[in-house]
Amino acid sequence: MLEYNPLVCFPSSEELPDSDDTPVDNELQDLIPSLLKAVLAMAWADRMDWFFGVDMGVYYDPDQPPIVPDGFLSLGVERFFDENLRLSYVIWEEEQVPKLVLEIVSQIYRGEYSTKKDEYAKLGVLYYVVYNPTRRHKPRLEIYQLVNSIYELQQGNPVWFPEIGLGIGMERGKYQGITLEWLYWYNQQGKRLLTPEERAHLLAERLRAMDVDPDSLL
Repeated sequence: MLEYNPLVCFPSSEELPDSDDTPVDNELQDLIPSLLKAVLAMAWADRMDWFFGVDMGVYYDPDQPPIVPDGFLSLGVERFFDENLRLSYVIWEEEQVPKLVLEIVSQIYRGEYSTKKDEYAKLGVLYYVVYNPTRRHKPRLEIYQLVNSIYELQQGNPVWFPEIGLGIGMERGKYQGITLEWLYWYNQQGKRLLTPEERAHLLAERLRAMDVDPDSLL
């Protein structure tokens, strides 16, 4: 008997657009997710079961347009290093809903506190992170956890994610030569994970303390 698999009829990631072609409103919508991804690439260099997407389409229904978060993290998926990089994130192929979604709010609201929040809850995203750097009268960083299909606001800075093994918080720092408030990953003790630039600077300082010229190693 021929068995029918409905997934066979679904379009593949190669057949779907990789984003919604909506331009970012400011640099932070690209820089903050890129910073988080760069830190993960060093902290989880040996792990092969994660993916962090930046401004990439997340397809959850072949008949609906994708959701395009500023950033998202999925666990339990293959990590690619060759030319077969993901064009988009297709849930019926990956078989994993993102564990965390990040939205950076600009001067133009795009439903980050309403429609997008509802969409991510329906999708089953466990953690929803919203950062609004220009907010003055309400918290700039809001982190929600999905509990019984409803997002509950979490307290603290950083907020720990036991299912991920990391936390997210905000503090002032420097990235790509820019000093301002950034979002960072933290360990369970609340210690911030270093950026690639900070790691390189720390290594250079240690080499100099050993009377080794870092440039001589290049």
